[in-house]
Amino acid sequence: MKPINILILDDKEENIISLHALLQDVEHVNIISSTDPNEALKICWKDDISIALVDVQMPEINGFEFVSLLKSNPKTSHIMAIMVTAISKEDKYLLKGLESGAVDYLYKPLNPEITIAKVKSFVQQILIQQELKLKNKELEESRIELLKTKEEAVQARKSKEIFLANMSHEIRTPINGIMGIMHMFKSSELTAEQRDWLKRLDNASQSLLLIINDILDLSKIDSGMLKIEFEDFSLTKMIEDIDRIFKIKANHKHLDFSIVADEKIPQFIRYDSLRLQQIISNFISNSLKFTEKGKIELRVQVQEQKNQNYRLRFTVADTGIGIKEDSVDKIFMAFEQADDGITKKFGGTGLGLAIVKRLANLLNGNIGASSVYGEGSEFHFEGWFEASNHKIEDSSKDVPTYNSFPKFDNLKVLVAEDNELNSFMLAHMLRSWNCEVDIVKNGQLAVEKVEQQHFDLILMDTHMPIMSGFEAIKEIKNHRIPEKHGIPIITISASVLEHEQAAAFRAGADGVIGKPFDPIELYQKIIAVTTKNKNMNMTP
Repeated sequence: MKPINILILDDKEENIISLHALLQDVEHVNIISSTDPNEALKICWKDDISIALVDVQMPEINGFEFVSLLKSNPKTSHIMAIMVTAISKEDKYLLKGLESGAVDYLYKPLNPEITIAKVKSFVQQILIQQELKLKNKELEESRIELLKTKEEAVQARKSKEIFLANMSHEIRTPINGIMGIMHMFKSSELTAEQRDWLKRLDNASQSLLLIINDILDLSKIDSGMLKIEFEDFSLTKMIEDIDRIFKIKANHKHLDFSIVADEKIPQFIRYDSLRLQQIISNFISNSLKFTEKGKIELRVQVQEQKNQNYRLRFTVADTGIGIKEDSVDKIFMAFEQADDGITKKFGGTGLGLAIVKRLANLLNGNIGASSVYGEGSEFHFEGWFEASNHKIEDSSKDVPTYNSFPKFDNLKVLVAEDNELNSFMLAHMLRSWNCEVDIVKNGQLAVEKVEQQHFDLILMDTHMPIMSGFEAIKEIKNHRIPEKHGIPIITISASVLEHEQAAAFRAGADGVIGKPFDPIELYQKIIAVTTKNKNMNMTP
């Protein structure tokens, strides 16, 4: 620690020598002396003096005046001044010294013990002040560093969101085209072999879409943007759907898949059905990936019941490759696999179980895993579920192909889309619904087309060169011709981020659809936005 400078000011050299000898053994001090008050003032201005022992009776400038000069100068006002005097101990002299700015008095002849004790006391005070200043400085530096770190974290989050939005758009756009073409093929006459090819292509597209959704879900959860939505639904129907979907996938790998459900489970519950199915499906998909022979079993058990509340456990057990004991906890970490060689052999992003863990936390549930390496694994999710008396009607039925929908009455549609595959697919669907279609590749051309012609509907991609869909919508909604303002506009965006979809509505869009879209969704959205302004004539 830096030593504390003490100034001794006395016009008699012998007094300085005796006081110096008295204080030389005090720790953490450096003693500077002077017999001239003017020189002492310069020392105080130049050097970092903390304590000044000032003789009262001096020629030219007495001690009271010297201390007053110190206290009047901002550079020296912090110095602790102790008056050293041989004059009377009357109160008026004591008050005069204190009024000038002194903090204490020492009376000659000096008592060594009292003098050393007082100086040590003031030195200790200054050391504490220095320590506080140092700590405050460190705290301020830490605060600045934390603010900087927070700012960097916010910027990193924004950069990640921008990257995910761009990635989502760039990948979803071609997937939308691929899946759209598949819808077109499904509406065509195909051989059994061709339908098998189409099914394989559909599975590959869905797998790619699942990976993208996993990455976006993880980002939403980590940023606190994922919403949990409770609704009444049929738990038994969900279990039946899971059985139907995964039994087919298990059969492809020659695996047995079965579900054992406790008879006491409630038929209808109130919960987030999407996230519950996501958790169970992730467990089963994980087991399917790592099981080459044997079976996979889903068990649904009632662990506890309190009135209308049930503690249910969903367990997926398999006879797969298993997990090493020291790697079980690792599997619930993002981008991690139980073994570094697993990714090369089995593929996958390592995100599925990480998402399950985060979803379980959001749902106030818990997950766990156990495994015997080389024999199989078990994964479970457990939580409280509220039974519901609300009966949900089964609306499942065969989904018609898009070209069997009722036709529109010569609806004139402008499609603004820079991806040729997507614009081709959209135009084909629209024409099958008896629409007249005009296609442009950017927002600027869309604005120019609206200027030149009348359209009943505009389908607008949001991300396009030259002028984006957002800018084009604003231009059209603020057109100089009032009649143009009412043209219904649906954005077809590859971004599924909520803030970007909200931006489309703020720009003036009448509807938003994400890529890849279902033709039924697009058809229904067209009806919804166009019937706001006029009654449409439909022809069968």
